[in-house]
Amino acid sequence: MSERFYITTPIYYSNDVPHIGHTGTTVFADIIARYQRSQGKEVFFLTGTDEHGEKVAKAAEMASKKPQEFVDELALKWQEYWKKLNISNDQFMRTTLPGHEKIVKELLIKLQEKGDIYKGVYKGIYCWGCEEFKSEKDLVDGKCPEHRPDQIEYKEEENYFFRLSKYIPKVKELIDSKELLVEPENKKNEMLSRINEGVNDLSASRQNVAWGIPIPWDTSHTTYVWIEALMNYYSATKFWNKEEFWPADVHFLGKGNNWFHSVIWPALLLALDLPLPKRIFVHGYYNVEGRKMGKSLGNVISPQDLIDRYGVDGTRYLLAASMPYSDDSDVSMKWFDEKYNSNLANGLGNLVSRVAKFINEGSPLKERVALINMSYEDFKLNEVVTSVQELIRSANDYFSTEAPWKLEGEAQKLVIDTAIEKILEVVGLIAPIMPETSSKIEKIITGEIHSENLFMRIV
Repeated sequence: MSERFYITTPIYYSNDVPHIGHTGTTVFADIIARYQRSQGKEVFFLTGTDEHGEKVAKAAEMASKKPQEFVDELALKWQEYWKKLNISNDQFMRTTLPGHEKIVKELLIKLQEKGDIYKGVYKGIYCWGCEEFKSEKDLVDGKCPEHRPDQIEYKEEENYFFRLSKYIPKVKELIDSKELLVEPENKKNEMLSRINEGVNDLSASRQNVAWGIPIPWDTSHTTYVWIEALMNYYSATKFWNKEEFWPADVHFLGKGNNWFHSVIWPALLLALDLPLPKRIFVHGYYNVEGRKMGKSLGNVISPQDLIDRYGVDGTRYLLAASMPYSDDSDVSMKWFDEKYNSNLANGLGNLVSRVAKFINEGSPLKERVALINMSYEDFKLNEVVTSVQELIRSANDYFSTEAPWKLEGEAQKLVIDTAIEKILEVVGLIAPIMPETSSKIEKIITGEIHSENLFMRIV
């Protein structure tokens, strides 16, 4: 039986279409899923949409639609985007699926029966953009650093609470010892620092938000969206008959989701007596020309913008090249243009084109094990791209120095065969990042298709 590997992205809010941040996370996870499959593992790759809560209900109201109609339409759009980007997810989770609701209710009842849910009153600040109750230390100048000022409001309402504080000492111990692996190190340290500031119990329900999963013993409350959203990673394994994949090998997410995945989710799992995920990987954000991306600034980059300009594999490559591994990445269309031209049009595309001129249909394709360095295992996709570029530069330099167009017979064949091996080495490295391009290059090398310009220069 092959080794299993379970990888997830966050489930994304169904209040709008994807932007470059969502796209980056999903492409990164897809690259890792493809890499793990290339290593012979049986992979379960889950992504999806988070379809309940106040934020979604408000977006539906602004669109003059009922919430279910609104999320149905958006779920289709998200799936269409991921299909365009060649995302290889095995299932697409939607939190409005009846199977998810059933399992969430079962887990809530278990928490209540253990005494880990109690009724109280929440008084304080709430950001409906984050769908999160905030303390003063979470704010900057009284504002949420993630959302507009008009999305912050004071609330006083009856809630059910989860005894988060009961499990915090154990969560801290697990993170500190790396038994619960939170990466990179700076994201782990942020969580430990926040824990050390003190942690209160967590609201588990909302009384005045109708669009959600009803609390099974009190239908005047709906489940707090973050609690039921986190439960999707477990519920998916139950109703898609993938229970043998639990626990997740890695939850792959952006830094805005760190607290919920690295602290609250492990606490819930401890309370439910369920195994914890093996690894939580938290990358930074994309900034555009030194500024936070936002609709009000007019600097949002959509996946469609990238696909239209660079193609699918070009987009995947550029996202991997700019991956905000531990810190935020600053990008722009100008940066993408320059990277595309230097790395792909002038680099990989040029190399394949030059070598292909000397290949006929009878050229043998030597079997070769793909060179995959440890950067894939460490999720350092930007370093994978750097390694690829070093190989491409080396191959182009070799081809120019040996000048096979000046040679004949065995001497020319030796240079061409060596150049082919170098190209196949690159193909092995980039296959998870650029699956269509890798396949096309192999067909060019074997003479199955004629050489073509893989990447047109951006002007």
